[in-house]
Amino acid sequence: MRDIVFTRESGWIPKVASEDGELKLMLGAGADANHEPRTFIFPIGEAHLAVIRKDLARHLLLWSAVLPLCDAAGTRGRLDENAAVALLDPILLSAPADVDALFGRIRWDRGRLIAHGADIDLLQRGQVCAAMRAATETSNGKRAQEYHAEHRRAERGVVLGPLDAAVLKYTGQYLHGATTPRRMPEAVAPALLPEVMRVIATAEQACAGTRISRDPRRGKRATDKRDWDRMATTVDAAVRRAHPALAEDAVRTVSFLMCSEAADRSRNTPMNDDGGTDGDRATSGGRGRKPTLTYTDDKGHEKKWFPGSPRTATAEFWEFVGEHSAADNEVFTIEDEERGEGIQLHFYADSLARVTTVNEGEGGAEPEYRVEYSLVDGIGGYRNLVSAFVRGGCVALEQHGPWMSDVAEFERARRRRDAQ
Repeated sequence: MRDIVFTRESGWIPKVASEDGELKLMLGAGADANHEPRTFIFPIGEAHLAVIRKDLARHLLLWSAVLPLCDAAGTRGRLDENAAVALLDPILLSAPADVDALFGRIRWDRGRLIAHGADIDLLQRGQVCAAMRAATETSNGKRAQEYHAEHRRAERGVVLGPLDAAVLKYTGQYLHGATTPRRMPEAVAPALLPEVMRVIATAEQACAGTRISRDPRRGKRATDKRDWDRMATTVDAAVRRAHPALAEDAVRTVSFLMCSEAADRSRNTPMNDDGGTDGDRATSGGRGRKPTLTYTDDKGHEKKWFPGSPRTATAEFWEFVGEHSAADNEVFTIEDEERGEGIQLHFYADSLARVTTVNEGEGGAEPEYRVEYSLVDGIGGYRNLVSAFVRGGCVALEQHGPWMSDVAEFERARRRRDAQ
């Protein structure tokens, strides 16, 4: 039978329970293999309970010192009960100077104390008892998060000025640099907001008119990494030039914001052919009308595009790629059966082959094809080649060469490019 003897307002601060006539300290900490909080229990005495009842600071200090022992127990291990009990007298019954000395020797959870109002400067000077004079039962988790964020920056040698901190708070990345940035003007002190907005305006002007395209090779919502890097470089340079005193973290968060917003706009726009139009096939070689095109991949998927379809042939093709591309599915083909020609895109090798029927193979003979290869420069290069083929067939690809019919020559060219 277990009865709760003493508890505080915050449910996470350790409770005192009576179990079969014996006093126990109970606290929730860590998590088990199913990510559920674990409960740890160890015995205490009446003298310890008396201090816990009347002295919030000592109670919180004990909690801070026991938490590392709970972390060491992991998801399944047992709490080192002897080590936990050994903390009781030194923390709850000793003089403040002795408590300070103990905390200079043991591991303890600094963030927990900061969340409950500890004076950070005094903590850093090792005066833990004095730091806890303003302790509160209620917790302010954001205060601890800010401390940890500042500590991580200090470890990297980063010192933020008021404007730097305000810019990071505006983007929501002051606490967590990996958080997707967003615009949060309400998080910035009113006196600093105009300066922050001038920094943002500089970034917006730098990337006006540029965008981050979709990259269907990596999935339906993927975007072009080259476009991202190009925009980030442009914004970084403009912000540094206009605001040279800004810290690197502040500059980076602004470019991250611009790129994230541009990528989101692209993801939320239907797949298209980057503003191009299919038009009719070039009249060269008798191509005077739009053909039916067949799209395939290496996994047996197939899709046909017919003249008069509501979407362009290029848009339909890239939609097809976005739906089916994967690490083990990186070869896609567009075929014009009527004209006897097609292109094959090799995403794994950044290359493309154009295939033209030379001989139909009459009388049961096998058709004869001419296959020529070309290197491709990223998703932008693929888009240009696909659009050119859709508009004018293989003949329209001539200007996008050089084209190599010798496989060995092509492989040497590919190795030279990859070695650069």
